[in-house]
Amino acid sequence: MPDAGPSFTVKLAETGDELRAVQRLRYDVFVRELGGGGEMVDHEAGLEQDKFDPYFDHMLAIDNLTNEIIGVYRLLPGERAAELGQFYSEDEYDLTVLKQSGRKLLELGRSCLHPNYRGGTAMYHLWNGLAAYVTEREFEVLFGVASFHGTDIQELAQPLSMLHHNHLAPPDLRVRAQPEVFAPMDLVAPEDLNRRAAMVQVPALIKAYLRLGGFVGEGAFIDHAFNTTDVCLILDTARMNERQRRIYSGA
Repeated sequence: MPDAGPSFTVKLAETGDELRAVQRLRYDVFVRELGGGGEMVDHEAGLEQDKFDPYFDHMLAIDNLTNEIIGVYRLLPGERAAELGQFYSEDEYDLTVLKQSGRKLLELGRSCLHPNYRGGTAMYHLWNGLAAYVTEREFEVLFGVASFHGTDIQELAQPLSMLHHNHLAPPDLRVRAQPEVFAPMDLVAPEDLNRRAAMVQVPALIKAYLRLGGFVGEGAFIDHAFNTTDVCLILDTARMNERQRRIYSGA
């Protein structure tokens, strides 16, 4: 992929060294900062890794001044998930409605930025790189889990209920948390919602998907290993309006 601008380069990881740099950044964010873990996490080497990494494309943002990888996104095309036998989020969500749609699917995940680059333009460049990746490969539906920090669902009652009542996916896109892990999101009645207070608790990545016309699946997943509460985001590129397309493509 071409240089994304004067400050950052966005590209796909091509070498083992680049993948390990991705895993080191993920370790710093998901393990050190947020208290997460996992079966294959290598604490000695400081690597956050799992069995899915070899099947994903890893998009990374590089600070051209320091040559450091400061942002990452993990991407799994549907045909590669078929080789693997599942999508990553299938342990948490029943994806049947998407898999039987006949549409070209892309799963997104493990997105994070180095703390020093949050609130700046790095995420904007990553999104532009993602938009180019999607356009070049003609993906139609993007989806993946996104996380709230913490596992106390009552503390997240307002934002989860706001997402359920206002942004629930239509039936043809409505994935559902697996029955054995299903955590209800409609914890507050619509008339008792405080949308402003709820939005304050919504992570920036989820807000970005909502601005693009994204939806959420039904039910949340409480991930104690990663100390998060997950929702499934779904973005149908055919449903995006012209304003949303301009935002998405960086125009």
